[in-house]
Amino acid sequence: MANNTYESPLNSRYASKEMQYIFSPDKKFSTWRKLWIALAESEKELGLDITDEQIAEMKAHICDINYDDAREREKKVRHDVMSHVYAYGLQCPKAKPIIHLGATSCYVGDNTDIIIMTEALKLVKRKLVCLIGELAKFAEQYKDLPTLAFTHFQPAQPTTVGKRAALWLEDLLMDLEDVDYQLSKAKLLGCKGTTGTQASFMELFGGDHEKCKRLDELIAEKMGYDKCFPVSGQTYPRKLDSQILNILSLIAQSAYKFSNDIRLLQHLKQIEEPFEKSQIGSSAMAYKRNPMRSERIGSLARYVIVDALNPAITASTQWFERTLDDSANKRISVPEAFLAVDAILSLYINVVDGLVVYDKVIYQQFMREIPFMATENIMMDAVKRGGDRQELHEKIRVYSMEAGKRVKAEGLDNNLVELIANDPAFGMTKDEIEAVLKPENFVGRAPRQVSDFLSEYVTPVLEDNKDLLGVAVEINV
Repeated sequence: MANNTYESPLNSRYASKEMQYIFSPDKKFSTWRKLWIALAESEKELGLDITDEQIAEMKAHICDINYDDAREREKKVRHDVMSHVYAYGLQCPKAKPIIHLGATSCYVGDNTDIIIMTEALKLVKRKLVCLIGELAKFAEQYKDLPTLAFTHFQPAQPTTVGKRAALWLEDLLMDLEDVDYQLSKAKLLGCKGTTGTQASFMELFGGDHEKCKRLDELIAEKMGYDKCFPVSGQTYPRKLDSQILNILSLIAQSAYKFSNDIRLLQHLKQIEEPFEKSQIGSSAMAYKRNPMRSERIGSLARYVIVDALNPAITASTQWFERTLDDSANKRISVPEAFLAVDAILSLYINVVDGLVVYDKVIYQQFMREIPFMATENIMMDAVKRGGDRQELHEKIRVYSMEAGKRVKAEGLDNNLVELIANDPAFGMTKDEIEAVLKPENFVGRAPRQVSDFLSEYVTPVLEDNKDLLGVAVEINV
């Protein structure tokens, strides 16, 4: 088969079939036809001379879209909507006179865009909920495992592996709140006419304002919505696209943060993303296990974060009741943002599901650093045994510098414990000092914080969305 035209990697490599279908021509144009049927039915209910036979004819041809006819017509008239009105009319000769009656292109175009974005956002929500479920399991499993925390990527007061996962989880819960809020206020454009005044419908309905209002309500009901924008120009407010892509950008930001953390942890050999039996990490260095899935999350996330600027600029630059400089941009920026976020979430779920935790490495790295962090605890124990705090403080300062030099300049083990144990001023044996250094003594409330967070915040969300759990993800490369 010839393979000589460009194909978006978002289709060929990254996004799921489900998300690809939502933005497919079949989905788009069958939705156009459903909207034309909803318009005809509503107009009939409001008294216009439209027959059941005409509507039945339209319903018989929702999905068998005659693309060739539409393409040939568009070459002549240079108008995609009118080309599809024409093509639909060829299949529905009885209904031809009333297809698109009183409407503008934005009736099918904009309402379809809203419907598609809403369905795509529901798929994003489903994957987000499943991701939260997987990450919650990981956080619960490792809530008690002490690990070095880092500030400025320098060793800092310890935390637990599960507590760090809880930080990733909290970002995702914030994203889910935004998705839920956006879905809760979903509304259609309705049928507003060329400048949003419904003037053509005032003509059709003999100046009856209530019928014009009812038209929007009926169309919304038939398409599964409970409201329309109360006022508009020819289009729905382009601010909606910006709002939705901002949410996708926020999800990308959360995933990007996670992927960077995993890349750093894999460098430290503490935690690794999944690595399959026959996977190749490097074409040149056969031993390598590169964090390629996490890197791909970050790469796609950057694309989404930048892409979210497109609808922001479009919303800012629309003139009065509408201009067409949104059209070409929307066709690219909105679908690609959804396709990329879909891929990001699939990768995120895949990585979390297969994370490998090397607890012995985590313990070794912990113990190399903890003597420095435990000096205050050691000093307090020594004071309780009769030591002089000021004298001990100075000694620990000197010993810490000596041990630090040994670790950093000479590449040797941290011998701070031995230095302190060998100084009679502390009155502590090596075993007594090492008892102070137990990792669990330094993680504060981290395990309990994770337990409380999961039970009070995460579990209720998962329970509320249990019908969305269990999505299977597959990554192509």
